[in-house]
Amino acid sequence: MSGKIKSRSAANSDSITGGVSCDERILRDCHQLYTDPDSGLIPVAESVGVKLLPPRKKITVLLMGNHSAGKSSFINWYVEEHIQRTGVAIETQGFSFVTSGRKRESLTGNATLHLYPHFKPLQEFKGVSEYLSTEICTSRQKRFSLVTFVDSPGLVDGDMKYPFDVDEVILWLGDLCDLILVFFDPMGQALCKRTLNIVESLNEKHGDRLRFYLSKADEAGGESDRQRVMMQIVQELCKRPGLNKCGFDMPTIYIPNPNKPSRCVNQIEEVCRTIEKTINQTVQNTLNSLERDCELIVEAVTDKLINDRQTTVENRHARCKSCFLTLLGFSVPLALMAFLLLGALSQDLLDAALGQEGTEALSLYLMPAVKIFQSLSVEQQLYGCAGLVLLDFIFIHQTQPTLSTKQKRQLQEKLEYVQEVVKTKKKKLYEDYLRQSVSDHDMGL
Repeated sequence: MSGKIKSRSAANSDSITGGVSCDERILRDCHQLYTDPDSGLIPVAESVGVKLLPPRKKITVLLMGNHSAGKSSFINWYVEEHIQRTGVAIETQGFSFVTSGRKRESLTGNATLHLYPHFKPLQEFKGVSEYLSTEICTSRQKRFSLVTFVDSPGLVDGDMKYPFDVDEVILWLGDLCDLILVFFDPMGQALCKRTLNIVESLNEKHGDRLRFYLSKADEAGGESDRQRVMMQIVQELCKRPGLNKCGFDMPTIYIPNPNKPSRCVNQIEEVCRTIEKTINQTVQNTLNSLERDCELIVEAVTDKLINDRQTTVENRHARCKSCFLTLLGFSVPLALMAFLLLGALSQDLLDAALGQEGTEALSLYLMPAVKIFQSLSVEQQLYGCAGLVLLDFIFIHQTQPTLSTKQKRQLQEKLEYVQEVVKTKKKKLYEDYLRQSVSDHDMGL
């Protein structure tokens, strides 16, 4: 990065906010603050040895359950378009990502992994890539512009063979998804052991992400039949130690049909509120992560500048030692040369040049060094001179590399950019987010 870091990304983002919700704009702007090729936090952090991951612009919601539990029907209802095939048969045989975009499009496995690079490890599961797909539609109903649904294959027991390890793939996806919706239908498949086993495993690590729903509740018969089905499901779940917890809730939902009215209580809007709550929490988490990452970068840059100053001081001390040893190494032979020169000159000439007192003082200072040097053997004299030269060489090469003036200026610019531009932008985004719920007076603005 050379020259001043420009904050044009923020300006560009503000110019295209038309028709975009506040939460969507916040997530998009946060993502751009990380990924901008010129001044993004990721390249800035990499330059000081810090690795950051960009935040996602949407939440990921995984839908799982036995076959014909209504997962695909729920997605179609939520986006208000017929995207996913539905039916009593196992229609969803692989994993289908459903997201909003600029135009209607269907993507295959390879294109799906390019669209979602954080899901690329799915390639390591044998046979999964051929059963990945993405459906892109232009719907902006509800909060769909901020959601990516992952529709999973219907789970069944018995001799049903999947072309991949469906259990392991769902468990892996559960690590990455923000919300996991488990649909139980009342038609006899709700107690599928495969579903219960996967749910139990997911609950061990991501119990806070799991939500349970009795789907197709309008097909369960009367109220007493519905209660009996729910009791059976709850009893089966509570047999699992990890799922036997207080506060268990399983709302009844079904796809509303004006041509088929039902007296059953439909809590499908509760699913929408759960998605809404997850989006809000994701926005908060993204803004909090932005603040933490800014502090990491500031700390790394500051440490690098401090370490460079300490290295400069240490190098200065090393050079001073080197100069001292250099003078010491040259002083002995110079003293001998001076002594020999004095011995070759007549006393009268020295007295005339230096005066009697000067000649006596010079002899006084040179005599100890000459006597010491003469007391050594020729071999010791050579070793002594070589040792002084060696020490001088060692101290010269003890200096450590330091930052150039240009590098220090660039680090200082990065520090100022993060503190003055990114943190200011983060504060404004947080205010915009809070302003959706509270007034400026309550925010103390």
